[in-house]
Amino acid sequence: MAEVILKNAVKSYDKKVIINNVNLEVKDKEFLVLVGSSGCGKSTLLRMIAGLEDITSGEIFIDGKCVNNVHPKDRDIAFVFQNYALYPHMSVYENIAFPLKMRKMNKKDIDLKVREAAEILNLQELLARKPKQLSGGQRQRVALGRAIVRNPKVFLMDEPLSNLDAKLRVQMRSEIKKLHQKLQTTFIYVTHDQTEALTMGDRIAVIDNGIIQQIGSPFDVYHRPVNTFVGGFLGSPSMNFINCDITDGKFSFNNSDFTLTQSQLSLLSGMKNVIIGIRPEFFNTPDSNFFFEAPLDLSEMLGNSVLVYFKVNNSVCSALMPSDFVPKDIINLSFNPDKIMFFNPISKEVIG
Repeated sequence: MAEVILKNAVKSYDKKVIINNVNLEVKDKEFLVLVGSSGCGKSTLLRMIAGLEDITSGEIFIDGKCVNNVHPKDRDIAFVFQNYALYPHMSVYENIAFPLKMRKMNKKDIDLKVREAAEILNLQELLARKPKQLSGGQRQRVALGRAIVRNPKVFLMDEPLSNLDAKLRVQMRSEIKKLHQKLQTTFIYVTHDQTEALTMGDRIAVIDNGIIQQIGSPFDVYHRPVNTFVGGFLGSPSMNFINCDITDGKFSFNNSDFTLTQSQLSLLSGMKNVIIGIRPEFFNTPDSNFFFEAPLDLSEMLGNSVLVYFKVNNSVCSALMPSDFVPKDIINLSFNPDKIMFFNPISKEVIG
């Protein structure tokens, strides 16, 4: 069982806390994605698991063993870096074989493992080439091959696709996911790209300022964010947040009043102000009683849809409209009241 467990993990430099009391359990054979903006601590957390960063306090367990004082090479993990970290003077074959040579494995077994990894990653025709003769995607596959041959208990990946162009990133996303399914090994993957997180992870841990804000399935963190940070970080375009006053059981969008349901009234009991969150795809052209007018700021043609920006209660919002939508100075919009979320204006946490 290759579980990875962090208990009250803290990392600080001098008096600055980078990782703040993180508790995390990564299940055996799970693909967990750590996602957050640059500088949030996600790469530091990954390096702590690898042993490349010392833990200030708390405990890290890999396969049931506390590894706080275990050297990185003895943790039975493989680390895939953002910059590939290939040896430029070695061939693809030699790069993949290198960790096995360091273990003093015999040549026959090395050759077998290298060719097995090359077949998995479709590198058979490239084994004699040097890294400078490869594309970015091919170099990243070589880095993955070097990790595969070690047959580790845990794969750790630190933004491995960030140096690739958009088309290659999409291709490599699916290749890494297929690799996980083939190897049936625990993967912990760091990215700042929320699309990567949503498409690749069995579960996602959203991090901000060294604190895990929410852990859950892609569906849960997208549709049931625990606070405005998670709701705003995941999704492209991100969730809209609109400040509204509650008066006589009603709230207003641009002076159009909407009556709260009984369950919503109970949920918001005693509150006079609330932040309403709604995803751009849940706005549409008027087809219900919940419609209002808004001044159009900007529209962008995306091919299969039109992204429009407009103001609601002085907040700039966005909506995804059908491709045949015709922008006007004043647009009419509606929304499904069952799709809106309520957040506390002070704590920013979800209500209910």
